[in-house]
Amino acid sequence: MKKFSSLIVLSIMVCALCVSCKKSKIDPARAAEVVVYTYDSFISEWGPGPVIAQKFEEKTGLKVNYVDCGDGIQILSKAIIEKNDPYADVLLGLDNFVYQKAAEAKILDKFKPSNSNVIASGLVEALGNDWSLTPFDYSPFAIIYNTQSGVNAPTCLEDLTKEEYSKKLILMDPRTSTPGNGFDMWVRTVYGDKYDDYMKRLTPSILTMAPGWSVGYGMFTDGEAPLVISYVTSPAYHIEYDEGDQFVALEFTDGHVMQVEGAGVLKGAKNPEAAKKFIEFLISEEAQNEIPLTQWMYPSNKNVQLPASYSGLIQPKILN
Repeated sequence: MKKFSSLIVLSIMVCALCVSCKKSKIDPARAAEVVVYTYDSFISEWGPGPVIAQKFEEKTGLKVNYVDCGDGIQILSKAIIEKNDPYADVLLGLDNFVYQKAAEAKILDKFKPSNSNVIASGLVEALGNDWSLTPFDYSPFAIIYNTQSGVNAPTCLEDLTKEEYSKKLILMDPRTSTPGNGFDMWVRTVYGDKYDDYMKRLTPSILTMAPGWSVGYGMFTDGEAPLVISYVTSPAYHIEYDEGDQFVALEFTDGHVMQVEGAGVLKGAKNPEAAKKFIEFLISEEAQNEIPLTQWMYPSNKNVQLPASYSGLIQPKILN
């Protein structure tokens, strides 16, 4: 009788656990981790990912499992392919130029973090203002110029089409890279229906279309070309590590477009509660303090104090 009673109690406990899992939508096999799709530079040994994961685990006991998808566009593509049975809990690295595609694919759940008041003004609006994505960093795009290259500094997008810049410009593929897509949107914003004509005239100036930012910027710093698409904040890296002011962000008379990167909870995530905790931690000061000197972008948390290497950065006009 005692054995039978024990079996009844055990059955009730198992049933209660199942009900609890169903209510919280947590896959028992994934209850102790959060899976984050992101890009290579974020999770590299010099990126913010490893430190943020360590601090998050210490704070919550949840393990962060990063999956390198290459770059922002590839994150979105992978998530759409897996839409009916998502593996990830969080997408980290979608920006204001691709969020509409994510919305159309209906792959994200809306989630407003409890600490959302720390986010700098205008960033949430840039990502659709519906909390499908929570901003975690931002920066205007810019052409970075090697001042020791011996070529003249261009002053606008039109200058880049001049013969003197033949094979002097490194871009990223807009199909796989968010900086590549950002440059594409910059041209579309400035040239409108004359976009195709501009890109045709620009083609002789392009040395290569790198698959992602890490490859393209690495080629630039290796001296393969004097110009590269990157961010206004990129020179801060070289200043911080006493590499001098050889690489500078050029302020173009056209104005600039700004990238805002966000993180969102996957619809159908195996561990949505862990995903929400991760996003709230991502915008906390504890995590955001890691962004300036590892991600080399502005942190979305308005309370974070920027390092001295950011003090001389240009503040270009931002195009809508």
